[in-house]
Amino acid sequence: MSLRTLFAAALAALAAAVAPAHADSPHLVSTEWLEKNLSNPKVRVIEVSVNPGVYERGHIPGAVNVRWHSDLVDRVERDIAKPEHFQALLRQSGVSQDSITVLYGDNNNWFAAWGAWVFDIYGIDNVKLLDGGRKKWEAEGRRLAAAATVPAPGNVSIRPANTALRARLADVVAAARKEANVALVDIRSADEFNGKVFAPPGVPELAVRAGHVPGAVNVTWSRLVAEDGTFKPVAEIRKLYADAGIDGRKPIITYCRIGERSSHSWFALRKLLGYDVRNYDGSWTEYGNTVGVPISNPAGTVWGST
Repeated sequence: MSLRTLFAAALAALAAAVAPAHADSPHLVSTEWLEKNLSNPKVRVIEVSVNPGVYERGHIPGAVNVRWHSDLVDRVERDIAKPEHFQALLRQSGVSQDSITVLYGDNNNWFAAWGAWVFDIYGIDNVKLLDGGRKKWEAEGRRLAAAATVPAPGNVSIRPANTALRARLADVVAAARKEANVALVDIRSADEFNGKVFAPPGVPELAVRAGHVPGAVNVTWSRLVAEDGTFKPVAEIRKLYADAGIDGRKPIITYCRIGERSSHSWFALRKLLGYDVRNYDGSWTEYGNTVGVPISNPAGTVWGST
């Protein structure tokens, strides 16, 4: 075998080792791929879960814990993490310019998808979701570690925030009043959408009005995933949205209650389908409490029992 052939074979093997293997999207990695690449120095694994103590009870070996409610947000301004804070967080987590960063978490990757959205806003390349998240990893009996990971500092540099990925209240109000040609996707449960309930069971009610933004269609986030927590095939997801009138021909805004479930749908629409999508992280907690904006409330509750 010639030296050139050996070199080409070595390059092919290296590419296979670092390229995420997923039939549908380069933005997802499988549990099999991640387990094989846990010792790859290019791969950084970050857990973003919502339930307290999940990481401490056991996590994917080498994973760093990022807390969505303090690390990925500015709690004083009710905003995403400030640029300087986010860059420091990533470097502390071992993320470098050439890293492949894999995010995962509980609750079907709700907040891992939120993390992917924030990563995208700040222009971080090579960010993937672990398809199926903790749910699939644990169901398959894969290894968990107890000790917290302290990686060597990374050297990643963030870019200026990409405002095209984020919707604001004014954008949603314009869509509700038909002043903008934008499709609205409410990803909450049917009962939340129709105004029968203000929030999911066991979750604080943060809005004084129930219902949804006028003109929005309801495509619940859970319809995008299979029983094991992985995303359904792209063709199925595309048809699911098309059946609801969402086909990518005009810009889309996703929203939920506080923006985390809608980031999961944002990921599917933008990363898997390639549509022009913004996530409205103010979501119903902002819109439902805003004076002077219209709502739709098929259940007739509007103000609940007040």
